[in-house]
Amino acid sequence: MLCQSGLLASIMIPGVALCQQTDSNTKLTGLLPEVEFSALSQRDPNPLSARALNIHPEQWKHAETEHFIYHFVSAYLATPVSTEAEFYYRAIVDDLQREPPATSVKSHIYIFESPEDWQQFQSAGRLERWSGGIHSQGSLFIRRSPNYKFAGTTLGHEIGHLVLHRYYSDAIPSWLDEGFAEYVSKDTHAVYQRTRGFDARPRSKAIAPTDMIPLASLIAMTQPPSDQVETFYHESERLVRFLVSTDKSAFLVLLDALASHQPFESALPRVYAGKFMNVAECEEKFRAFAIKDFGSAVQDGQ
Repeated sequence: MLCQSGLLASIMIPGVALCQQTDSNTKLTGLLPEVEFSALSQRDPNPLSARALNIHPEQWKHAETEHFIYHFVSAYLATPVSTEAEFYYRAIVDDLQREPPATSVKSHIYIFESPEDWQQFQSAGRLERWSGGIHSQGSLFIRRSPNYKFAGTTLGHEIGHLVLHRYYSDAIPSWLDEGFAEYVSKDTHAVYQRTRGFDARPRSKAIAPTDMIPLASLIAMTQPPSDQVETFYHESERLVRFLVSTDKSAFLVLLDALASHQPFESALPRVYAGKFMNVAECEEKFRAFAIKDFGSAVQDGQ
């Protein structure tokens, strides 16, 4: 067991066990065993699935693990993705302190290697051009370059969305959805890297004081603003990290409250009683937290 402060207080290492629980084909080849498309246990009803698979359809291969079905071009690239995906999924579910989602549905993950293919998919799916991966209706679409040895946090981010989607079928506030996905992806990625022997820590970016979005505006946004996309993601992640570090148990209760469409203004002081009298007090303390060490070279989850 590895421990760290914050929401991911303690995580068993399912990724390590996963590497050991492989079938004979994996042991012989070291790669994720391929499955014929017709033999997959489940189909993906997401309309984006057809748009993805229609891009060079002859190149797609397929595979399955416990919680996911994969569509990919190169098995050597899909294999580490499958290990990471199972690790992130189990770690996030475990630390949300809930029973596993009551569903036997597997999520489909589409792995794009070519930047040109990803751009074609972005155009076909009418995605934001800056997106490096998306979660849509329980399916994940990501770009993973074969030229980079170390993967980033995109996969963990999208699985963060997926897990929230599994527990909360109704939409949750945009800042919370994106902030949680950013937060949990940074922390689970660092934990995953440490299981592989790297000295990794989550990198949480401080916000420039002049760039801060007022809290009332941030929580009212239904999607990232086109003129402040980067700030929206960073500030949302810092807000989730701040609320978790203040009181993890309270954050989980607040998550339930906001997912049931209770107003932030009334839910926050009730759930964080004794911590914040009102939103204004929370904003004052959060601002100090969000801008802390702005301009320093590294932010280690502070």
